[in-house]
Amino acid sequence: MIYLVEDDDNIRELVIYTLRQSGLSAEGFALPSAFDEACSKQMPRLVLLDIMLPEEDGLSILRRLRSNPATKKLPVMMLTAKGSEFDKVVGLDSGADDYLPKPFGMMELLARVKALLRRAEGEDESVEYRLGTLFVCPERHQVSVNGEPVTLTKKEFDILQMLLENRGIVLSRDRLLNTIWGYDFDGENRTVDVHIRTLRSKLGEAGSHIETVRGVGYRIS
Repeated sequence: MIYLVEDDDNIRELVIYTLRQSGLSAEGFALPSAFDEACSKQMPRLVLLDIMLPEEDGLSILRRLRSNPATKKLPVMMLTAKGSEFDKVVGLDSGADDYLPKPFGMMELLARVKALLRRAEGEDESVEYRLGTLFVCPERHQVSVNGEPVTLTKKEFDILQMLLENRGIVLSRDRLLNTIWGYDFDGENRTVDVHIRTLRSKLGEAGSHIETVRGVGYRIS
């Protein structure tokens, strides 16, 4: 979820519409108080923040976010009419991850938003997965079952990680092929079945976590 704090109705509606049309979840707020209330219910993945706002200016909101351990690393992009070099330096020094002066194009905004999201997701690669006796650490490319290391090929590891990231969701063979092998892969989806079979064998007892959904694909539940 992306939150936009912008008191100009036209800009707010256009930005939210553009983000949603590109497949991103987004909500807009005219007042900082409404933004704070939304954050208390659901923390966003990214914040787009105007500077000139009623109730509280954007730089004050930014400093507040950076002083809170829960939002210290939350990506924040400033969207503001204050486009001088000095204003940009003040915004970045206050903890902003990016700074886009008005007026701005929607394509540039989308490109910067996606870049910030990719950067934030990259920082989350240190996440670890534990499921029964199975342990997986993507950052160290480490897999173990009952504390014993398991050696996987890159494709086997990628399949396991993708299943764990989408736990409970059925992933079709085509989706696994397109994501892991690439859209230009000229093989057949039986390739996925072969890799799943080998992966289950290597994981031993933990391989039972990988379920086959007949006629659809695979999942870890």
